[in-house]
Amino acid sequence: MYDYLKGKLVEKTPTYIVIDVSGVGYMVNISLTTYSKIKEKEDIKIFTYLLVREDAQILFGFADENERLLFSHLISVSGVGANTARLILSSLTTEEAFNAIVQSKINVLQGVKGIGGKTAQRIIIDLKDKLIKSGIELEKTDHTHNTIREEALSGLLILGFNKLSAEKAVDKVLKADNVVDVEGLIKESLKML
Repeated sequence: MYDYLKGKLVEKTPTYIVIDVSGVGYMVNISLTTYSKIKEKEDIKIFTYLLVREDAQILFGFADENERLLFSHLISVSGVGANTARLILSSLTTEEAFNAIVQSKINVLQGVKGIGGKTAQRIIIDLKDKLIKSGIELEKTDHTHNTIREEALSGLLILGFNKLSAEKAVDKVLKADNVVDVEGLIKESLKML
């Protein structure tokens, strides 16, 4: 229904944004990959996917069309919902997820919280040929953004993780690594949850 929204970025968090389009504020759920690409922008164009369910209409946004295409492919797989697809795209870049599926790297997909062996196999079986034919052109993403522990915790809580578990994972990553961006901190924390 909506192909994209173009307007002023009013609110930014690692899991959603609010974009003002001619005086109407749209809340759009995003992945960490999208967050890292739009973090420094004020006026943006965000590609959208409207998910209509019996109980809700949820708008998802993506920094580029490739991520949106991969999201729509992922949610077409039985057992993979919108939140799981967003979690995959938050834990892996579009390029990493694409390569994991096309090259049948089950262990990469299993590294994502909530993805077991059967689901990873189902994703690969269902999507491998579709993605090869889809013509997704991949590009490298820049992951150099400064942020704080609270943003990472907020992102994990919005993704549905327990606060105590999220805090332990974030603190453990901060002690072990020299992670200075919210995206990297959340990605590493997701691996521990």
